[in-house]
Amino acid sequence: MGVTATYLFPAHPDQEKRAEQYALGLTVGSWTDIPHLERQQLQKNKGEVVSVEKGEKKDTVKIHYPSANFSADLPAILTTVYGKLSFFEGHELIDLTFDEELLQQFPGPRFGVEGVREQLSLYDRPLLMAIFKGVIGRDLSFFSAQLEDLLAGGIDLIKDDEILFENELTPFEKRIIAAKDIIRRHYEHTGQKALYAVNVSGRSNELHAKAERAQELGANALLFNVHAYGLDTLQALRENDNIRLPIMAHSALSGVLAGQPGGYSYSLLVGKLTRMTGGDFSLFPSPYGNVAIPSADALAIGRALTEESYFQQAFSVPSAGIHPGMVPQLLKDFGSESLVINAGGGVFGHPDGPINGAQAFRAAIHAGVRNISLPEAAEMSEPLKRAIDQWGIVTTS
Repeated sequence: MGVTATYLFPAHPDQEKRAEQYALGLTVGSWTDIPHLERQQLQKNKGEVVSVEKGEKKDTVKIHYPSANFSADLPAILTTVYGKLSFFEGHELIDLTFDEELLQQFPGPRFGVEGVREQLSLYDRPLLMAIFKGVIGRDLSFFSAQLEDLLAGGIDLIKDDEILFENELTPFEKRIIAAKDIIRRHYEHTGQKALYAVNVSGRSNELHAKAERAQELGANALLFNVHAYGLDTLQALRENDNIRLPIMAHSALSGVLAGQPGGYSYSLLVGKLTRMTGGDFSLFPSPYGNVAIPSADALAIGRALTEESYFQQAFSVPSAGIHPGMVPQLLKDFGSESLVINAGGGVFGHPDGPINGAQAFRAAIHAGVRNISLPEAAEMSEPLKRAIDQWGIVTTS
């Protein structure tokens, strides 16, 4: 039992020997210098090279680490499998395969795709999310007016900007109270539900009390900058039964952890591990926005969040620079069931304002799930037509 780590190592003519040295060095040390009796005693702790596949520039190496070597938590596991290797130039950790007994120590999403859709009573299309824009330095009335416009346009989910922290003009608790009242009135008027994800921030030792207070005040979702605090902190929030809210895991800082020649793969860090530790949503740069990551990486994140697993599926939220003309490509790349279409400037930058910006997205989504082309849909939706005139239609494949 244990975990098998998959790496990309710089190509080397004697990679098998090097891999064996790593497997031993990260577990029992040198095997050849250990007496026979001690070898028998330490067999359960010894790392094993599973395979080495040669490549042109990098070799794929798999090493199995016994669970006897570490406690069942990510800090211990990641330190074991990648702590020292992370200092070696070009050595990437691209995947971890956990034995089922170890997987059972992790919670996965509390709600996941199915549970969030049940909360919103939305089953037949991607969800549409917007980001508050320009709120920093503005007061609560500005925040409230934005929220009312977004809901009026047909937004399903609204999140704080990840850089909106505690402040005097829009305090954490007052944002929750204001949003709860606006969302309630919207539901009473339209019958449409919505979630607002408030940014849970501050010192690590304050997070649980703050999140519990958010629930007491009527919050219905949380935003969490997972890589600023660590995956284990996300897991602790997820496992706190006094915090029974969907968690949007934001990928800020993951670019330095995964988007480099070494480091983690995006699919592991932002996909698999975020899902394992409790993210109901994973937000990451799209492959075609203004902060793009490679298409292969973005699509791999999506697969890691939804592929068959011990855990519930989580939503993919490709973000940054998204506008209505990208909706067909988003649907093609990420599917409909587990996709959240997330926009800031693509809503607020609409030439006729944010209500029309949201309506343009809804028209594009309506067309996309019915296999209607955007030009055809634009003939029936003036907001969509205006959006396409401004931004065009994006296709990458």
